[in-house]
Amino acid sequence: MEADEERRRADDREGSAGVIISEVRLRRLTGTMPTDGDYWEDRLVRPLDVYPEYRSRDDHEGGVQTPDGFVITAHFVEIETDDGLVGRAGPVPENVAWLVARDLRPLLIGRDPIAGEKLWDQMHRSQVHGRQGVPMLAISAVDCALWDLRGKWLGRPVFRLLGGPTRDTVPAYASMLGFSVRDLELVRERAIEYKERGYRAQKWFFRYGPTSGYEGLHANVDLVRTVREAVGDDYDLMFDCWQSMDVSYVTELASRLAPYRPRWLEEVVMPDRIDGYRRLRDRLDIPLAGAEHEYTRWGFRRFVDSGALDVVQPDIYWCGGLSETLKIAAYATAHDLVVIPHGHSAAATLQFSLTQSPMHTPYQEDLVKWNGIHQYFLADPVVPVAGMLHPTDHAGIGMELDLSHAATDEFVLA
Repeated sequence: MEADEERRRADDREGSAGVIISEVRLRRLTGTMPTDGDYWEDRLVRPLDVYPEYRSRDDHEGGVQTPDGFVITAHFVEIETDDGLVGRAGPVPENVAWLVARDLRPLLIGRDPIAGEKLWDQMHRSQVHGRQGVPMLAISAVDCALWDLRGKWLGRPVFRLLGGPTRDTVPAYASMLGFSVRDLELVRERAIEYKERGYRAQKWFFRYGPTSGYEGLHANVDLVRTVREAVGDDYDLMFDCWQSMDVSYVTELASRLAPYRPRWLEEVVMPDRIDGYRRLRDRLDIPLAGAEHEYTRWGFRRFVDSGALDVVQPDIYWCGGLSETLKIAAYATAHDLVVIPHGHSAAATLQFSLTQSPMHTPYQEDLVKWNGIHQYFLADPVVPVAGMLHPTDHAGIGMELDLSHAATDEFVLA
């Protein structure tokens, strides 16, 4: 057995010009991000809101609000080679980080970090009860860390490894999750402000679903009307239902929103209800976007083959990583669909967006508040300038850390 293991390591070493994975670590940083009052002003509608005990909750994720600011605990996955290079991904939830340590680390130690397709396939095949959900988030993080590592190994940004840029900059749309949607005067002010910042489009989030009745329905319509009147006619607006509605409700909602011409309605029903998407796409003139909560090329194939969506939104940190997102995009664009990834990781998503046709990826999502949290510990966060995202020539994905923001820095698995 020891001889077989040594032969395997030797084969992997030869395949990567002598580089092998020597360690997989979890790094935990904590720090307090300064805020002007409560960071999260409003939450979006959620699927659990069909039950009144959940509908009234205003809880939020990502940290804890204190008088000093927003306290963030971030877990990063780090993959190191025997010659000292480190690829990094994150932040990821703690349960995802520990799944990397418990289930995936043994599949990586001693292996060739350049053999990404082999490693992805082995990780995927190992998770026979985890082809979706948290295990796929863990595989996604490892895949992105390996891309970061390969870029550093070759001394190039990852977008150059993927074929080079199709354009010099990528337009961002402002994704307004966490901003107030019930104070319509604030909504109007923010919509104008982010248009003046140079964003080419905005996405706002509904607060109410079917069980909030006509009062909630009217509030949703008021939100759309307010934003449209604030930004004017020649401006793209999108609205997110976050899996929390049904076919009848969306049909009625869309009929009331038609005069305001949304570019799309997003995640109108939960992702397994593909028949619901299909019926709505047949009924509505408003395009449909979704599938950010779907996983792998096989999951996305169901959406594409059924003709359920106009805009496909894989999340690079959820659907299987950058490797899998490229496959999803290839299949979706072969059917002439738009592919705009969900914006969990601005750095990884920019590497993707830069390599895609502007016809099929016209925007990148900028989750304004979430990107503040997710990039708080990054040395070079991806931030739009006049509404445009600019590449850098830094090797890898762009995951170097700024530890000056960290009150604590510890390896929870060394």
